Amino acid sequence: MKGFGDSAFVTGISGGTVRRLLAGGASIAAIACATPLWAQDQQVGSETTAPAEGNAVPDADAAAEDIIVTGIRGSLQRNLDIKRTAPGVVDVISAEDIGKFPDSNVAASLQRLPGVSINRSGNRGEPQGITVRGFGGDFNETLIDGRRLSTASGGRSVDFTTVGADFVGQLAVYKTPDVTVSSSSIGATVNISYPKPFDKMGERIAVTAGGSLQDKAGTFVPTVGALFSKTFAGDTFGILGSAIYTRRDTETNRVFVSGWQGGRYAPCQLAGSTAATCSPTADASSAAWATPTNRREIIGWYQQQYGADQRYTKDERLDGRLAIQWQPSDAILLTIDDNYSRQTVNTNIAGFGMWFNQDQLRNVQLDENGTTVDFRQAGTPTDFTGAIESSLLETNQVGANLKLQATPSLRFEFDASYSLSKLNPDGRISSDNADVGYGGLLGTTLGVAVTGDSRNSFPVLNTFGPSGNQARWTDTSVIGSHVTVRTAQQNRDEVVQFRANVAWERDQFSIKAGGMYLEDEYSLQGRNTFINNHWQAYAGYGAPSGQGGGVLIPANLLADRIPTGDWIPGFEGSLPPELIAINPFLYQKYLEGLGNPQVQNIPGFNAGCCTPPFTGTFDLALDPGRQNIREKTYAAYIRGDLKGELGGMAFRLNAGLRYEKTDIASSGFGRLPTSIVTSTTDPTLLTVIFTPEQSVTTESGYDYFLPSLDAKLEITDTLHIRGDVSRTLTRPSLNVLTPVLNIGVGQRRGALTATGGNPALQPFLSWNYDAAVEWYYARNSYFSVNGFIKDVSNFNVAGAQSQTINGVIDPTTGQPAVFVVSQRVNGPSAQVRGVEIAWQQVFGDSGFGFNANATFVETNRPYDETDLSTTGFAVTGLANSANFVGFYDKDGFQIRAAVNWRDKYLSQFGQAQNNSAFGAEPTFVNEAIQVDLSSSWDITSNYSVFVEALNVFDEVQSTHGRYSNQLLDVFAYGRRFTGGVRFRF
Repeated sequence: MKGFGDSAFVTGISGGTVRRLLAGGASIAAIACATPLWAQDQQVGSETTAPAEGNAVPDADAAAEDIIVTGIRGSLQRNLDIKRTAPGVVDVISAEDIGKFPDSNVAASLQRLPGVSINRSGNRGEPQGITVRGFGGDFNETLIDGRRLSTASGGRSVDFTTVGADFVGQLAVYKTPDVTVSSSSIGATVNISYPKPFDKMGERIAVTAGGSLQDKAGTFVPTVGALFSKTFAGDTFGILGSAIYTRRDTETNRVFVSGWQGGRYAPCQLAGSTAATCSPTADASSAAWATPTNRREIIGWYQQQYGADQRYTKDERLDGRLAIQWQPSDAILLTIDDNYSRQTVNTNIAGFGMWFNQDQLRNVQLDENGTTVDFRQAGTPTDFTGAIESSLLETNQVGANLKLQATPSLRFEFDASYSLSKLNPDGRISSDNADVGYGGLLGTTLGVAVTGDSRNSFPVLNTFGPSGNQARWTDTSVIGSHVTVRTAQQNRDEVVQFRANVAWERDQFSIKAGGMYLEDEYSLQGRNTFINNHWQAYAGYGAPSGQGGGVLIPANLLADRIPTGDWIPGFEGSLPPELIAINPFLYQKYLEGLGNPQVQNIPGFNAGCCTPPFTGTFDLALDPGRQNIREKTYAAYIRGDLKGELGGMAFRLNAGLRYEKTDIASSGFGRLPTSIVTSTTDPTLLTVIFTPEQSVTTESGYDYFLPSLDAKLEITDTLHIRGDVSRTLTRPSLNVLTPVLNIGVGQRRGALTATGGNPALQPFLSWNYDAAVEWYYARNSYFSVNGFIKDVSNFNVAGAQSQTINGVIDPTTGQPAVFVVSQRVNGPSAQVRGVEIAWQQVFGDSGFGFNANATFVETNRPYDETDLSTTGFAVTGLANSANFVGFYDKDGFQIRAAVNWRDKYLSQFGQAQNNSAFGAEPTFVNEAIQVDLSSSWDITSNYSVFVEALNVFDEVQSTHGRYSNQLLDVFAYGRRFTGGVRFRF
């Protein structure tokens, strides 16, 4: 029996014809649906692993004697072969052997490729997403065996921490599109291929068992998995099943500034002012305006909130896969598969924070850029926080693929899939929070000094403790209740996809045409204690703070402490000596144990706080911000592939056209504010009162033609040049297409915010140009240079403007309330251009080699830090990067060192707290370099051991705002060590 490839169904024809078909043309769809190369003794290009159309590897007879199939070198050779023969720009990472992918995380492997960088989760340091040629997140489409995967996050991108790398067969990154698959990614299309039973006939078993240890967490946690594959009935029926359980524990120290807000100071607020009184105002009609030193006219940025916390995260993931293949004849192949994943993440957080308001700051010192580097704020409260965050993400994708070979030249393919992703389907609480502390009469005349750069220092508290007494920093006799935040989020994303293709091939010409239907329905709803205002039920910090609200917390609930010495390695700065680790469950239980304030008098209860009235339990109320988005996309496409000679040199031309039409129906619930009231027990807290909610529904749509042209010329057998032109699009995230304005019930003084969706958003559009030179100068070695240009229009930007809403009055100023409203709009155009350089070298049969690459990018729309408009714009994600992997692979022993560097880049517009008068403030990620080591040893042909060390030099992750000394976050997530054994039979 013969195997199937997308380029041709291999029927009972001559071996020479088989080899010609295997070496013939390629497409992205082929790799998407083709079986990966993962068997230990399998020859690259063999009949059982025919790669898909257009990405074929060299003739099997020519390659069999030279290619090392398993290990690092075998994997690199397979990757090189696909890159060499593909019509477009493609980079590939293949499994080194059954059950042996190069990295434990898919994104960690992808960052080894030219032009690809990773985005790390600050909490865990895990690679969470990728950026390709400067385009991250939603600009990159991730497919599973050629199919869209649902994501309950609401974005287009896949969180790679939810995708296990164990038992993955191959990763392919397509930087130029194939119109028969998709043109919905300006960055790249990433296809993850899983193994199937016909990859290797007979019986195959792979087992992995091991564990990992993060140095800060100090807990060894397990990983165990197994894969079984077997073919039956004369190799006409096969079944493959795999399952793996993975756990990662991580302890992370963090220092944060939740937002650098831009605004204007009055001269009386600055250091050295001799003004007798200080009443900052921007209202020219007010009495205070008559005194020039009160006029807010001096531009400056200040910290909205400063603090530190420690996070302990337990990440558990279960991945399972079942694949069945049936080939009743040489002309029919049916594949049915099911991929399941379940990830549970629980995080315990303990920290502190201080809140600041610009009009209350005094003795302010500004640097030459306007950054507030020192100040004092009288009466500053101190909050100690404890939180337990929990999420469950469950995703299942089932698909069926039928291939029919009608004649030796004509074939058909039908593919259907259904994917469902659910966030917290069990209705769990997403976050339980305890917030305690002191303020009011015990408020501190506190300041924060910025003494260095965000790359190596964090701000320093210059006073702290009750009334500035540092010795009483954690004095339990004055610590009382503040706020109690509880949230529960449930999202659901459902994707239905159908695809049908017909392909005809004759000699050196082939044509493929078809259509696709994809329906994506995303819905979300949340519940929290903000809507009913129960979060403020015991605000005020208790009697010692003298604000009339709150109750003292028993000392036994505040007994657990966390020392803060050596908090962030390599960083200068100082923190108070310890944190309080308060359990939010015990805190809430204590407050609820006080009774029902509606039937008894409870001193410290915030009377009249809540609607409906607080009856003694912190109930969650349904958030009216719930929404439902349904997106339907219809596509038709055609692609032709011509192979021949030009001036005696092998030449290939691939041309295609894709038409896409998208219809969007968006619904939600809207309401308008009618008034704002202050808390009777805490002057920093505000409550917004609303009109009844009303249902809002809108419909919109768009359609585009998306052409693509790839040309490749083989000047010699080893020297190739290629050029590509295409048009691609990236759709807006589903979660920004809501038709309603969302205003939070609970607000903070001086920080009124609102967010609005825009269901009429059009997609990003890009014309893409690539030109490459590739030199395959030796076995398993090559050097390439690839230049690219992307002309992108219709950028979706987060516009922000200050405005009044429904004429409500701000009770803290007596003036119309000014909200900072953030909403995404279609905006400007920009060009991104760059060059990728890649070099792979294996030194003969010595076992030594390396793989290195570097990417240099730039844009005509860089960030302008002097632009103070509320609609400032720049291209995000752009950063120079470089990767180097050096290895030794011989006689069953492997060792690998990987170095990954990424320069500073603009990550996004917007910060955790973004109430700046100058619109959405930027978030920059600082330059980072990480070194990882791994090694394995084949004890026997069936048994091997492995070890891995990640982040060997204890690199931290840090971000900053508009200027480099405006630290936003710094995470120290430590090193991780992994070890275990593998069996394969």
